[in-house]
Amino acid sequence: MPSLTLSPADYFILALYFALILFIGFRAGRKQGSADFLLAGRRLTLPFFVMTLVSSWYGGILGVGEFSFRYGISNWVVQGLPYYLFALVFAWLLAERIRATNLVTIPDRLNEVYDRKTALLGAILTFLLTTPAPYILMVGILLQVCTGWPLLWCILLGTAATTVYLFSGGFSADVYTDVAEFAVMFLGFGVALAVAASTLGGPEYLTARLPALHLTWHGGNSWQFIVIWFLIALWTLVDPTFHQRCYAAKDGKTARRGILLSVPIWFLFDALTATTGLYARAALPDLGTPVMAYPAFAEAVLPPVAKGLFVAGMLATVMSTLNTMTFISATTLGRDIYCRLRSATNGNSMKRATQYGLLLTGVLSIALCLVIPSVIDLWYVVGTSIIPGLLVPVVTSYFAALRPDARIAFISMISGWFTATLWLVLGWTGGGPGTGTYPLGIEPMFPGLIASIGVWGIGILVRNSKS
Repeated sequence: MPSLTLSPADYFILALYFALILFIGFRAGRKQGSADFLLAGRRLTLPFFVMTLVSSWYGGILGVGEFSFRYGISNWVVQGLPYYLFALVFAWLLAERIRATNLVTIPDRLNEVYDRKTALLGAILTFLLTTPAPYILMVGILLQVCTGWPLLWCILLGTAATTVYLFSGGFSADVYTDVAEFAVMFLGFGVALAVAASTLGGPEYLTARLPALHLTWHGGNSWQFIVIWFLIALWTLVDPTFHQRCYAAKDGKTARRGILLSVPIWFLFDALTATTGLYARAALPDLGTPVMAYPAFAEAVLPPVAKGLFVAGMLATVMSTLNTMTFISATTLGRDIYCRLRSATNGNSMKRATQYGLLLTGVLSIALCLVIPSVIDLWYVVGTSIIPGLLVPVVTSYFAALRPDARIAFISMISGWFTATLWLVLGWTGGGPGTGTYPLGIEPMFPGLIASIGVWGIGILVRNSKS
């Protein structure tokens, strides 16, 4: 693994960044009552909504660097465009409907529309979907690159520094630290790109040194590869981050406008990260570990101060998602599973359960990092098995004409999840993630979605035949 040579000025910048985040996080928790702990009193205004949504939906920075290094501007088509499209669908079809419910979580909606059993299953799938393990691993890797310390110690340090303020500050701490990290993200990548352009050259430098396929929209990838990534982007419609921000917005129009405004800002940040990845490929064509494209680029190209700002920008990109995912996972584990099983509705009980959930989420996620020490494999396992279970019951719950009865919703959810997971396991027989051959050569998400949609469709037909 490559290492970074940091100057005293770089270390000072990183120390200042961590101090700033901890100060903001703990300050946001002052005078935080149990009623505001989960959604900050539903007072999220448009600027805060946009900054917290943009920063918390962009955590996989090392994966973005790897993809840009391998496939060039195809990164925009595969990792950007489908997410923009589904974010727009979410804004127009779901945002105001979600805010109008005045609920707190996705399992709340499943309980309200279907039943307690469906809500509990939905809570389990939501907890699995929002595991912060990939982001804990990325923070650990970045800290290890900077310090040379053992990965486990870097994971523990990064997890503590990113989540400790959530115990007292709750959602408010998450939002306010996201706002600071939003600024650091853009500053770090903006400075890095400006330095690269001024020292290496502009577009002519890239066109002269990049493989021709890196400047095509498909990057040499097959249409099946691109279609799979478009399907994975369905994650957006059931992502608890989107739902949580909509529940916390001051009104439905704020939620809808906030998502619409976030799309061009995501596009701008994608421009910064993708172009930086192109410079990494052009400057380091023989790099053997593309997932380390950004750190290697920083070491080879950036001078002191710029290097520290860039590393801070990478850390901010990951940590803004890590604290959000950790808090949502803790809320799901403590409030939606534990409290629902015990029928506990007291605000203080829910707050305490969420705080205990923070501890358990951290422990479980760190363990998962050690079992599957690959960011890409963690994303793949979670996304391909969970999305088929949640997608149909969650989305149709907001449209009465498409809504099945509770029994069908539960069967649709469990059949989509079970089928995709079974397909995944069968493909891994005799190997680990990515080493197996799936039955019939079909990716697990396809049979999972077919099973869930099939059950749902039968349920709708039966319901309509009785009416």
